Amino acid sequence: MNPSASRTPPLPPHPAPATVGMSLDEVDTPALLLDLDAFERNLARLPASLRGVSVRVRPHAKSHKCPDIALRQIEHGAIGVCCQKVSEAEAMVRGGVKDVLVSNQVIGATKIARLVALAKEAKMGVCVDDLGNVADLSQAAQRAGAKLDVYVEVNVGANRCGADPGAPVVALARAIATGPGLTFAGLHAYHGAAQHKRTPAERKQGIDDAVAKVKQTLALLEQAGLPARIVTGAGTGTYPLEASSNVYHEIQPGSYIFMDADYGRNLGADGQPVHEFEHSLFLLATVMSHTNPQRAAVDVGLKAHSVDSGLPLVHGLPGATYVRAADEHGVLALTEPATVTLGQKIRLIPGHCDPTVNLYDWMVCYRGHHVEALWPITGRGRFY
Repeated sequence: MNPSASRTPPLPPHPAPATVGMSLDEVDTPALLLDLDAFERNLARLPASLRGVSVRVRPHAKSHKCPDIALRQIEHGAIGVCCQKVSEAEAMVRGGVKDVLVSNQVIGATKIARLVALAKEAKMGVCVDDLGNVADLSQAAQRAGAKLDVYVEVNVGANRCGADPGAPVVALARAIATGPGLTFAGLHAYHGAAQHKRTPAERKQGIDDAVAKVKQTLALLEQAGLPARIVTGAGTGTYPLEASSNVYHEIQPGSYIFMDADYGRNLGADGQPVHEFEHSLFLLATVMSHTNPQRAAVDVGLKAHSVDSGLPLVHGLPGATYVRAADEHGVLALTEPATVTLGQKIRLIPGHCDPTVNLYDWMVCYRGHHVEALWPITGRGRFY
């Protein structure tokens, strides 16, 4: 027997935790729930909030990794979606999305080959911040007979990826414009750190600084005869600022369809939490232990949700607070008037929706108290 071969027979596909028509009390846990009424209101609110503003919407699919959602966003006016990884883009294109921007750098021959293969099935864009990467993309596109839209990513304040504003961007734009198989599409100018600044003044300052860097870079590109057709960026926390800047042509909000506990901490001009969008994404948990009146344990622990942005909130149960997470357990502190019973199902609002969604195979979509649909999260685990 080949010693490298697996000796364990493959498991059957992981079953969905629910069936259509089932009540929420019957759904197996942990489960990822989507309140369709709230979700649909969020879908409608984004375009409504942009009336009178000339900007396109390209939502970020890393939040949901689900073609069923992407297609509904397109039905509400989006021109396509963003992804962060080639594998996410593959899931979107195979799910029927025909315009995808990989708003990230794609490095390495294997990933680049997969990217240019997708460009023969759909309109594909990608970001760069390195001249060698531009050359690699051009060679691969030529070999495949494909065409790629290429955006120069500008570091507008996140200090993560991106070329410095100004001359470095011009050099990259020139290389793209002269690279066979490539089209210089414009600039990617996303300031992720600004999305979660708590006060409106802090968020505005971050985006004002980003806009100034983009304007400086656009002027240099014009002087070089390399006009940028598109400036794309923005997220849920700041998109009205970019949309009204007269600089951005596309915005990329993703979390607006779900919201999460972290975005719920952003404040408006009145000093109160911003409530333009509703919480629609929940984790369904079961009370699995209740040996003390002031404490209970649920079956949603560290392996069932992301805590990088803090612990989840307990929804609809005053006096209950999620205070501690272990691998398979979540501990609730209970004060009056909170009471729970063994086996009770409760809903949690995740701290950070994106990495939490990535842990689940299915989205259990409900309306009222019954399951209406099951949507596969086909991009789940696709981080390569």
